[in-house]
Amino acid sequence: MEIKTRDRFILQWKKYFNKAPLPIIFYYADDPLNCKLVQSSSKWRCLICELGQVRNGESLAFNSDALNCGGAKRYLGFADNIRPNFEYFLSCGIEGKMEGERYIRTPEMVKELMKNQKNIDLPGKYIVFKRWDMITENDNPDVVIFFATPDILSGLFTLANFDQSEPNSTFAPFGAGCGSIVHYPYLEKDKERPRAVIGMFDPSARICVTSGELSFSVPMVKFLKMISYIDESFLITDSWKKVQKRIK
Repeated sequence: MEIKTRDRFILQWKKYFNKAPLPIIFYYADDPLNCKLVQSSSKWRCLICELGQVRNGESLAFNSDALNCGGAKRYLGFADNIRPNFEYFLSCGIEGKMEGERYIRTPEMVKELMKNQKNIDLPGKYIVFKRWDMITENDNPDVVIFFATPDILSGLFTLANFDQSEPNSTFAPFGAGCGSIVHYPYLEKDKERPRAVIGMFDPSARICVTSGELSFSVPMVKFLKMISYIDESFLITDSWKKVQKRIK
């Protein structure tokens, strides 16, 4: 990516969103370059928690072995299989054998949900995560991910719809935390009208973010359009300045 694009957005972000944290990005690659390779572990880890390091400035690369959560492997494209009795795990469980998460009412509904879920065609051995200011000219981001408070989210949501006459430029699909920041926005990137994704509603992953945060993930192709018209949008108005005063 062009460094001038990186630096221009950093200035725009500070101008309209004060000192709010910069977003992170991800892309797939066969060579993780200078990123820290996350090692495999026998201890269960949530990808969303791991990304706390990326938000603090450390660039990470994950391969299939580094992901020991079956859901993360599937949502990130490293596997297409699901655990046995997944339909019970996501719903009511199996008495005496498995506790269910009770996110979907019945096992039958889970099966129907899974029929409509598409897989990612894995384009590289690694998935690389970096904070925006860590991007180099050798990086080609697929998706930009914000962890945002409601005021910041309102700005991003409204900006995403600035060049649309159709109101649904953003959607909030049901899924795991990693599904909302990787799977769904990645699948949007090649569509004629790519949409942004609001996420982090997954109760299991909420412990990995603060109580006031949701995620806003947008394909890079759409994000470049968003920042190209940022200085002619509502962000220059007094209405936004009143909201901006509350952003810390």
